[in-house]
Amino acid sequence: MDKVQAELDCRLGEIMKPNTLPLKKHPLRLHQADHSRDSVGMTYVYPVISRRAGGVSVGINLNPNNACNWQCIYCQVPNLVRGGPPPIDLDRLERELTELLDDLIHGDFMQSRVDSDMQRLVDIAFSGNGEPTSASEFPAAVEIATAVLERFGLRGKTLLRLITNGSLLDRPRVQAGIAQIGRTPGEVWFKLDAATVKEIELINGTKTSLDRVMRRLTRCIELAPTWVQTCVFLRDGQLAVTDGWREYLELLANVTSGLKGVHLYSLARQSMQNESSRLGQLDVTQMDALAAQIRALGLAVTVNP
Repeated sequence: MDKVQAELDCRLGEIMKPNTLPLKKHPLRLHQADHSRDSVGMTYVYPVISRRAGGVSVGINLNPNNACNWQCIYCQVPNLVRGGPPPIDLDRLERELTELLDDLIHGDFMQSRVDSDMQRLVDIAFSGNGEPTSASEFPAAVEIATAVLERFGLRGKTLLRLITNGSLLDRPRVQAGIAQIGRTPGEVWFKLDAATVKEIELINGTKTSLDRVMRRLTRCIELAPTWVQTCVFLRDGQLAVTDGWREYLELLANVTSGLKGVHLYSLARQSMQNESSRLGQLDVTQMDALAAQIRALGLAVTVNP
């Protein structure tokens, strides 16, 4: 492990030299309604305003081909296709992550691109345009992100996050990457939009059993601090999860002792999928009513309409 760390430090030392990878200059300020992946002209790394995290999030996109193993009806990724990512250029990922963090911390990026109330770096998040754990390089990418945080003196100050649908958590390499996130330290946001087979297929475009969902969520909690993230929204004017809401609460009740809480959010940006015109955003009152039922289980809940 020490040898691997030494090699990473050596490579990062080369990356920190000036003028290695100039950032794309862009006049527009970041906004929470725009999560464009190309605002700084990089392949794998991008900055966004995260309303749930409360500041600037540096995203790592391991699915630059817009491919995912799920197809959620509210997904904001244009031209989404089924599948997995191409091979990841880990050297390029290191260069991009180092260059953007350098500009965020030592340059004028915050002042020139971010509103004053959001001028704080809150995390480095594996998210992007598909399921990040589907990349075979996922564990290596986590090691690189951890080493970069160390180099900038951010380890233990800036969280390393994984935003995942949890569908590949049975794989040893995925578990290894998540365990490293837990040690960095960091946390996982585990997608759980529904808890019946029918509604999961309707909302997330995938077929699975509730036993698998529970097993994967339980394993995730064992490996790293874990939040459930749930998107609640209207479909044809009605709550998309209706018949299965009780099952959703029952599933949460079974993991309350280990779960950090639930991020409850609605549609802040337009879906780019075929059912976009049928979907609608919940208002604060509607979301607070749902959040109250989750809090009654003894869980912390954050609400973002």
